[in-house]
Amino acid sequence: MARQHAQLPVSSPRLLASAIGVAITAGSAGQMVFAAEKTESKTSGNAIALDATAITGEAQDSTSYQVEKASSPKYTAPLVDTPRSVTVIPQQVLKDTGALNMQDALRTVPGITFGAGEGGNPQGDRPFIRGFDAQGDTYLDGVRDTGSQSREIFAVENIEVSKGPNSAIGGRGAAGGSINLVSKKAHLGNSFDGGFTYGSDQTQRYTLDGNYQFSDSAAGRLNLMSHESNVAGRDKVDYDRWGIAPSLAFGLGTDTRVNLDYYHLESNDTPDSGIPYTIPTGGSAARTKSNPDKPYAGGDHDNFYGLDRDFRKGRTDTATFAIEHDLNDALTIKNTLRHGSSMQDYILTQPDDSKGNVNNGSVWRRANTRVSNTETTTNQTDLFGTFYMAGFKNSFSTGVEYTREQSEKSSYNVNTDTTPRTSAVTTNCNPGLIGAASGYNCTSLSNPNPNDPWNGAISRNYAGTDTQADTYALYVFDTLELSEQWLVNMGLRYDHFDTDYKTYNAAGTTTSKGDDTSEFVTGQFGVVYKPAENGSIYASYATSATPPGNTLGEGQEGNPLGGTPDRSGNLLSSDMEPETTKNYEIGTKWDLLNDRLSLTADIFRTEKENARVQVDTSSYENAGKTRVQGFELSASGKITDKWQVFAGYAFMDSEQVDGGPLGRANDGNDLPNTPKNSTSLWTTYQVTPKLTIGGGAFYVDDVYGSVANTTMVDSYVRYDAMAAYKLTKNVDLQLNVQNLTDETYYDKAFSTHFANQAAGRTALLSTNFHF
Repeated sequence: MARQHAQLPVSSPRLLASAIGVAITAGSAGQMVFAAEKTESKTSGNAIALDATAITGEAQDSTSYQVEKASSPKYTAPLVDTPRSVTVIPQQVLKDTGALNMQDALRTVPGITFGAGEGGNPQGDRPFIRGFDAQGDTYLDGVRDTGSQSREIFAVENIEVSKGPNSAIGGRGAAGGSINLVSKKAHLGNSFDGGFTYGSDQTQRYTLDGNYQFSDSAAGRLNLMSHESNVAGRDKVDYDRWGIAPSLAFGLGTDTRVNLDYYHLESNDTPDSGIPYTIPTGGSAARTKSNPDKPYAGGDHDNFYGLDRDFRKGRTDTATFAIEHDLNDALTIKNTLRHGSSMQDYILTQPDDSKGNVNNGSVWRRANTRVSNTETTTNQTDLFGTFYMAGFKNSFSTGVEYTREQSEKSSYNVNTDTTPRTSAVTTNCNPGLIGAASGYNCTSLSNPNPNDPWNGAISRNYAGTDTQADTYALYVFDTLELSEQWLVNMGLRYDHFDTDYKTYNAAGTTTSKGDDTSEFVTGQFGVVYKPAENGSIYASYATSATPPGNTLGEGQEGNPLGGTPDRSGNLLSSDMEPETTKNYEIGTKWDLLNDRLSLTADIFRTEKENARVQVDTSSYENAGKTRVQGFELSASGKITDKWQVFAGYAFMDSEQVDGGPLGRANDGNDLPNTPKNSTSLWTTYQVTPKLTIGGGAFYVDDVYGSVANTTMVDSYVRYDAMAAYKLTKNVDLQLNVQNLTDETYYDKAFSTHFANQAAGRTALLSTNFHF
């Protein structure tokens, strides 16, 4: 009998969230309107506390696509004077594009692609920035957000993308850059935003964002979300999740400010198993770069190759306590204590090509499974402000960090019930074995049935791996103003990274273990010349370090802890050194049209000269080399009072320069998940005071799935459109149509076996309330 999985009680929390929203709306809406009117009547000279790194003075236009400064105090200058490529996706872009998760949001930033996960490399967000895997380089309010997950944005204010090696700011990893999610926090003033979205493919989404000021210096904020949907153009796939994010703030507008924040997200999905790559007649060994395999669904791109046994459950909890004190007008100290956990539990049926199938019209169903939980505790203390030395102004930030991360990973036993059948089933999958002859593990490429009466057995496999890491770090950043025209930006970070692991069998007996201690110093240095107050020209250099065990098993380990086993299970020896990456960049940034529109351009070269590669049959060394170089252009802000734009273009020329003695066959090949050309354009125009229309185009060039360049997904162009109409000052409607032309394209390429197909045409109609 197939195992029936108990469903998470998604409906109950959703009803709770809805009830809370109704109660807040009914009980507080009138008070909020009254309080909002009182707030509007206050003089503009009052201080406005924006968040934990509060500023005073005039608030920036919240509807603008332009952002002047990153949220982290580690960025010691405005973006126009920061000598590196930083893109901030503001709240208005998230709203206008109809983004529902982090991947939706990041499609507006060229130079970022997404890779697919399976079992060993977990499901969840796997962004590649400038060709480097950034799965472990996502941060929440400047603190590393460990653990594989699919991130929501209902409680996110904006998203900051830093490109180029970024270890000086974020710590280990960040070879291609990092992503920082800025959360919605309690603030002064009263506000209420709520909405519901109905759309194609049974989409229903409800959100609430309410902020209430309790006193002159205290406020609370509550964000709620409930979402369920199918996926356009995909059979069986569905997403079901809910979340809650309360926030309390005390001392707003005073010298001492305290923030208490909590985030909970729970999901229960039927995951997409993807579309298999074609296989040459000679089998997978016959794949070539000149004729790479591409995903093919046997004539129907709606085909789903999973089974009704498939599920993916997730849970994320994050609690943050931050206290910030102004020592004087020019000096602030802040301490952030964070504890979080991230859980994944899934069985994903992958369309596997390892049994000689696909080219003969059949697909083998292989189960990928995972049960994992990652807990992270971080304490980070920052001191930042300004001081003068020898008459020169210094804007600085310095701090210390301690982090403990613990990951537990195990799996399921999935008995495919092929033992009683012919021995051919275990070695081959062909049309003669489709259906009952293989226990429904071999299915049709053109007509798979996810409701096949699969009758295997599922049980927990308690054998697994535990990994623990401790980070001790010191860092300092400074922007030195030599004159009105010349600035020097400097950053330095020291990391001590201890990590260890053990594997154990189902009885709990340790079967292997290992540990490593890495110490490394990373830095950044940039010189900025300002020919005018609103513009800059810069040159910069930055480094990163990726130690063994960087992702704690929560991502693809290019530099794994304990070496890599050979086919006999023997661990190969390794020098266990951190991989290092360096970046050279020259660029210019300008704020034009009365500082309403930001334009940037940069040329970069990123090199990894000690990538871990296998050098003989028994050992690894940090002897490989890869390189990505290119240029980028971007524009964000208002061209006129009514016309906004958020656009960018990236050209990336990637290459494996040296794959080591056993990998030289791929030297000269493009790196996986690194398109040569990618561009995004999103723009809106306010036709009348009540009507705004907009649209976008997103292009991504061909993407290889593997460094052998033998698997590939084709380039694509996707078009989106939107229209928003204000019924009253408190109510507006918004229609988004994504993938307007119903283009069939693939947005995630795995190195072998399969690629993930993107959603087809999707229409979303939102009704939003504001008080």
